[in-house]
Amino acid sequence: MSAIRPARDKEREFHWIIEPTGPMRVPGVIYATQSIIDDLHGTKALQQVVNVASLPGILEGSFAMPDIHEGYGFPIGGVAAVPADDGYITPGGIGYDINCGVRVLLSPLTEDQVKERLERLVEALFRKVPTGVGKEGPISLSQEELRRVLVDGARWAVKKGYGLQEDLVRCEEGGAMQGADPGAVSERAFRRGRRGLGTLGSGNHFIEAGSVSEIFDEETAKVYGLFPRQVVFWVHSGSRGLGHQVCSDYIVTMRRAVSKYGPPLPDRQLDGAPLSSPEGRQYFAAMAAAANYAWANRQVLTHYVREVACEVFPEIGGEENLPLLYDVAHNIGKMEKHTVSGRDMKVLVHRKGATRSFPPGHPDIPEKYRKKGQPVLVPGDMGRASYILSGTEEAMRLSFGSACHGAGRAKSRAEAKRTLSPEALQGELKEKGIHVRAASIKGLIEEAPSAYKDVEEVVLATHGAGLAKKVAKLKPLVVIKG
Repeated sequence: MSAIRPARDKEREFHWIIEPTGPMRVPGVIYATQSIIDDLHGTKALQQVVNVASLPGILEGSFAMPDIHEGYGFPIGGVAAVPADDGYITPGGIGYDINCGVRVLLSPLTEDQVKERLERLVEALFRKVPTGVGKEGPISLSQEELRRVLVDGARWAVKKGYGLQEDLVRCEEGGAMQGADPGAVSERAFRRGRRGLGTLGSGNHFIEAGSVSEIFDEETAKVYGLFPRQVVFWVHSGSRGLGHQVCSDYIVTMRRAVSKYGPPLPDRQLDGAPLSSPEGRQYFAAMAAAANYAWANRQVLTHYVREVACEVFPEIGGEENLPLLYDVAHNIGKMEKHTVSGRDMKVLVHRKGATRSFPPGHPDIPEKYRKKGQPVLVPGDMGRASYILSGTEEAMRLSFGSACHGAGRAKSRAEAKRTLSPEALQGELKEKGIHVRAASIKGLIEEAPSAYKDVEEVVLATHGAGLAKKVAKLKPLVVIKG
């Protein structure tokens, strides 16, 4: 692997380059601070950036966002685009938790109005939302109904009474991605999806109530509906067991396909196929179906959060007073139009632990936000802070319209369990006034703040590189962890 070096242009302070060598078709490009780069040395994440640069058809570069860490095939935080007609698609570039994503709900309340009822809120949310590994929810779907979910996504949920019609306008892809085919989804994935809607899951999934602690861009904050000390709700979950099974199924499919289409790649975790091949088309159709399941899942969870919030804080007055700010996907492959070498073309963008960051004026942004750019939602960790940013024109040039998706892990889950004390963590959060409930102490330790990069550093690099602009900072008040 070539040495990583800063970009020569002094204006690109947060840009790092790995020059192409060997099978690399494009450079590796990492957006990060010096300290993030220092922490990456000795990890597999940098090698994964290099490996991704060898994908057939890859355009411009193998990109990594500031929250980069090791993943399956791609690093988490990895972005790669290929031509939409015959480029290469790989499950390793999207991940097991297809359309793991996050949304933010706005409230009319301030921190001062809710602080005496936070304990009641955390208990009510934990009772309402099924949380943890393999947890099933009260919604049981027939085979035919589940097929509708896989096509209609969040639209299905709203039609069934889980939320508002306006939610769909403020959701990436309107909450339902085109090209989904339930016929490309295995029977085992169907079985795993029948009782999964409205469940949070495990790992880094969460529901959080936080408050706006700082505003950086008053005009954009006003357009987004944000104000100082405002209480907002975060919902972070994905496609649950169904999406995991889709990925598992197609990793097996792609291991067979790669010998048919070639060429050999430096990592078998990148096995894939041309988009024009039967295997490529089937995987895309199944991935889109799983993405739609995830949007339906977050929509049902949104309904539960609204129910609980209105119960604990009756002065809200109704779910229409808890509007959706936006919903973004983190692990997905999207067909988009981009300018490549001066030419407009349709491409497939793999985003693995990365958020879309479209600029002002882009037609895919809701009209309400179009003058200011797409809301970019960046959850941090349960003990420090999160951010809301806005998309930029620079991101379209630098990263196919992509930005960071969170803080990014600094320690593996195993390392966190070895080095952290449950008592110390609970004491730390209590001292900060953060109310937390989790499905297990083990799961809580795995998600400790010290297991993550400092989101301040990640956002500094994201903003400084021009991938997204800071709008507001938020602090956690109540957290439900998977």
